[in-house]
Amino acid sequence: MLEDKNTGNYLKGRGAQFNPHNRFAANSYVQEHAEGIDDWEVENHKTTFIIGTSKSIINKVDSPDVGMAYSLNPYQGCEHGCTYCYARNAHEYWGFSAGLDFERKIIVKKDAPDLFKKFLERKGWNAETISLSGNTDCYQPAEREYKLTRQLLEIALAYKQPIGMITKNSLILRDKDILQEMAKLNLCMVYVSINSLDEKLRLLMEPRTTTAKQRLKVVEELSAAGIPTGVMVAPIVPGLNDHEIPAVLKTIASCGAIGAGYTIVRLNGAIGGIFEDWLRQNFPDRFDKVWHMIQCCHGGNVNDSRFGERMRGDGNIAQIIRDTFKLHCRINNLNTKSVVLDSGIFAVPTQQTRMFL
Repeated sequence: MLEDKNTGNYLKGRGAQFNPHNRFAANSYVQEHAEGIDDWEVENHKTTFIIGTSKSIINKVDSPDVGMAYSLNPYQGCEHGCTYCYARNAHEYWGFSAGLDFERKIIVKKDAPDLFKKFLERKGWNAETISLSGNTDCYQPAEREYKLTRQLLEIALAYKQPIGMITKNSLILRDKDILQEMAKLNLCMVYVSINSLDEKLRLLMEPRTTTAKQRLKVVEELSAAGIPTGVMVAPIVPGLNDHEIPAVLKTIASCGAIGAGYTIVRLNGAIGGIFEDWLRQNFPDRFDKVWHMIQCCHGGNVNDSRFGERMRGDGNIAQIIRDTFKLHCRINNLNTKSVVLDSGIFAVPTQQTRMFL
């Protein structure tokens, strides 16, 4: 396993700057001396797409913290490159690193639409809501070429299967036509991820995502189209973006969002080293403050796996964030409407209808 430690120039457009060792790999190798006489194989830093196959595409979610029962992810790995992304650790199961590999080796599950239909046609399926992007963003750049998410939405509409979505990419507006038809039947709810209105911070923390301005446009357009839309202010990194909570909530409410949620950053597994390296390089003057504030939210650690605590944190700083968030949700009339999607109209299409899917 290559430990691709970047000792040269900062890789713009990437969140991680190196490949931490995959904990499942037996071996690793590193470049000890740049001037070594042996040739050193430097990996291609361009994004590559790997066609993957799966036995199933729907994952049962057992965590009580994430608000979903089932998730569907047509892509593994994500070119958005968010430094804090909890999905990075999952890339190790595929034999890759959670660092640069996660951003530049994207597994494309081209069989996702067929597997989705097979799942929906299982005997006894009760049409519980399935969440797209439970792990990686279903509207990441690969979607422009492969269009798997659009196919999945077309199937969901045909079967009247309720869908929840979360994304930070404005490509979702391409599928507004399908989402609008689903919304008329109370079959969809969309969340847009916005954790900062500061474009400089966004560019560093989430290098290949769309701008906050574009995400606000997504909230506005989807809401105007009658599609219930909320915002996840996630993750909140104390000392970096927690001061933006009031402004973000006020702005999204003016754009038509009906609800908002948040999580506090947690740095489990390989993410800890990736985020620490990123924070040291980009905010050296604030590193100690931010790092210690994150620790204060997780009982002295930067990671936390405790159900009920891991997403919201504990301690004084976490409580201040919680109180601030609740107050400004109340001021801006967010989370006053509950959206319960309709599972009662689910039906497997007839054979003739399925010919067109």
